Amino acid sequence: MDARNGAVSGDAATLWPRVAEGLRRDLGARTFDHWLKPVRFADYCTLSGVVTLETQSRFSANWINERFGDRLELAWRQHLPAVRGVTVRGGAAAAARAETLATQPLPAFEAPPPAAANPALLGFDPRLSFDRFVVARSNILAANAARRMAMVETPQFNPLYLCSGTGQGKTHLLQAIAQDYAAAHPTATIILMSAEKFMLEFVGAMRGGDMMAFKARLRAADLLLLDDLQFVIGKNSTQEELLHTIDDLMTAGKRLVVTADRPPAMLDGVEARLLSRLSGGLVADIEAPEDDLRERIIRQRLAAMPMVEVPDPVVAYLVKHFTRNIRELEGALNKLLAYAALTGTVIDLALAEDRLAENVRSARPRITIDEIQRAVCAHYRLDKAEMASKRRVRAIARPRQVAMYLAKELTPRSYPEIGRRFGGRDHSTVIHAVRTVEALRVHDSELDAEIAAIRRSLNG
Repeated sequence: MDARNGAVSGDAATLWPRVAEGLRRDLGARTFDHWLKPVRFADYCTLSGVVTLETQSRFSANWINERFGDRLELAWRQHLPAVRGVTVRGGAAAAARAETLATQPLPAFEAPPPAAANPALLGFDPRLSFDRFVVARSNILAANAARRMAMVETPQFNPLYLCSGTGQGKTHLLQAIAQDYAAAHPTATIILMSAEKFMLEFVGAMRGGDMMAFKARLRAADLLLLDDLQFVIGKNSTQEELLHTIDDLMTAGKRLVVTADRPPAMLDGVEARLLSRLSGGLVADIEAPEDDLRERIIRQRLAAMPMVEVPDPVVAYLVKHFTRNIRELEGALNKLLAYAALTGTVIDLALAEDRLAENVRSARPRITIDEIQRAVCAHYRLDKAEMASKRRVRAIARPRQVAMYLAKELTPRSYPEIGRRFGGRDHSTVIHAVRTVEALRVHDSELDAEIAAIRRSLNG
């Protein structure tokens, strides 16, 4: 450390306990105690604006830099705005530092964080813990069921099926289950993967003649967590292997947690036997976050940033406009905080309205295929069942084509997905409907006006 920086570095050293306390509130006691409690302040350079922290384990230092680097930097800036970076060093570097500070020796060696003893935890994010999952009416069933799944005691319901739209906390709960289960079962084998990765690995193993190893790895899991099951829809061979995997795990008393964007009964294109297995435990729905939950999430984040002032009107603005999911809400808050921190601007309602205008437009509720079908049927005075029927009379076929066209225009669903929602029709049928309506709109002003009216009703 440069002697010229001694006083400043000394002042920075006195801030570390306050920074650490804020991190403990933000990250949760369990995560903080596992990873950041052994960390000590080492140095602060005014020339580079870099704070150096130390921990005894090189492994822990690498993990903290990777997982908490940005969070550490933001926490330091709240107390010392001149900070431009934070780095954590460990192992030999920390030992060498201790030798040069004979008058200020580092504390006695502290054992590595308990979570590090379990290799299964290396793929998980310590920030996604139960401590940081805010519980309210909309998610209490899923949250409590997830905690039960992670306990030492055998869960009452197995498998656990979590369903919700994107950004509502399903993946957060998967990560929390894995970390708590690992803490309670230090030698457990835990596998968390997306259903898409399951499918890709299955296909790769099948093509490479390595199916035995693939099967053995999955069946060795004490806890298997599969995210976004909807991505195996229509993949018959993958579903068959997943079914066998579930059967073997259940028979062996292992634990299974699955997430999807809809309940099992609405997973079109999934084999009935697989749906039966998935529905055999507990299906826990996470609903859209209510106003109280959204506000509490914002307050939780801000409580860990005592130097940041966000007035109540700005909190109310965020709660009002970001209603669809938690991910969008946190993204909007992060954008506002980052802009204020990097430009030195005071956060107020005018700033929020200016900087988040595009986010607000993007956060408006998306239209679903079901809503499109209902709107089309209401316009043409048809029964909704006709959208999936086989009848081809013009009075029904044309509205059905209009609904398919709007489904492709207004939703992110693929042609095969749209076809399945219209009575299991082939993707080529949907393509034909879309092209037909596109061509007709050019010459048929009446049809064009009808479609415009339906769109207005959906947006209204």
